[in-house]
Amino acid sequence: MKLVTAIVHSEDAGALVDALLEREFRATRLSSSGGFLKQGNATILVGVEDDQVDAVLEVISANCHSRKQFVNPMPPIMEPGEFYMPYPVEVEVGGATVFVLPVERFERL
Repeated sequence: MKLVTAIVHSEDAGALVDALLEREFRATRLSSSGGFLKQGNATILVGVEDDQVDAVLEVISANCHSRKQFVNPMPPIMEPGEFYMPYPVEVEVGGATVFVLPVERFERL
């Protein structure tokens, strides 16, 4: 048995969970944040048998897409009297970061 942990963009999380449930994979969605932009994302947990991991990865790949987004960078720590003009920076967000972990024991209570 494996635990598939996918960290996905919050915009993709709803469609991903729906697609997993449609394929009869039980999934748990946890709200999370972090990364370079400190924006909200979601952590999706899916416990599956070893032979189902590839099917879950296909669903994740089909529903989590990277996209470009403009963000305002955080101002640097500045000395008094200095002037900082932030310009939006284009970055790539989205997609998925996936971890597949072995499960030693599983019980549904």
